[in-house]
Formats: sequence, structure tokens, C-alpha cells
Amino acid sequence: MTQSPKRQTPAGYRLRVAGHLDHHWSPWFGDLTLAQEDDGTTSLTGVITDQAELHGLLTKVRDLGVTLISVEAIDPATVETPGEG
Repeated sequence: MTQSPKRQTPAGYRLRVAGHLDHHWSPWFGDLTLAQEDDGTTSLTGVITDQAELHGLLTKVRDLGVTLISVEAIDPATVETPGEG
């Protein structure tokens, strides 16, 4: 007998891509916050509800044609949502 998969809880993620993405891409990435970093990269930070949403986000990065540098799981409590701060 197989166990049913555990229900995933939302998790915070920070993705870094090479280059500076213009802020007009923000709506395409939904609720993620885009930040142009001093090292010439862009970070996309936010809460991802599940693995399917994460894979969809990775597909968007691929479709945009930018180089993915890193994917980091972060504490969702530290994620600032759009409109805050």
C-alpha cells in the first residue's frame, strides 16, 4: 500500500538570473518581487504555493531565455509581498 503524498505548504523562494530584467516583466512573474542586484543579476523573490507553481516559474525563466543562476528556498515569513514596505 502506498502512502498518499503530504500536502505541501507554501514556501519562500529566491531565484537569481543573469542580467537585469526590466520591471515591466513583474506582472508576468505574478506575485514575485523583482530586484536588480548590484552584481548585475536579478532576484525574483516570493511565496510559491507548491512544486507545480515552482516548475511553472522555472519554465517562464527558460522561455525568457535568461540564464538561471540559483534557486534558494527561504523562510516564507521573510518574504515581502507586493504593496508592503
